[in-house]
Amino acid sequence: MDSWVIAMMLGASLFLGAVALTAFLWGIKNGQFDDEKKMMNQVQYDDEAELNDAANQQRKKESLNKESYKPE
Repeated sequence: MDSWVIAMMLGASLFLGAVALTAFLWGIKNGQFDDEKKMMNQVQYDDEAELNDAANQQRKKESLNKESYKPE
């Protein structure tokens, strides 16, 4: 009886793997993973104020990390 359970589990896992592979290949074929404009949108909508805010937030994080680190 144990071999029957193992065979059933093996068959089910192979079936589900085949379904997942088919869905993945279908997604690639239909262009579901293509994002050609991603980098251009990031560059296009960044301005100097947003970049300065991001740099200031990074500096603030680094200063908080330095202040909170106290070696024993």
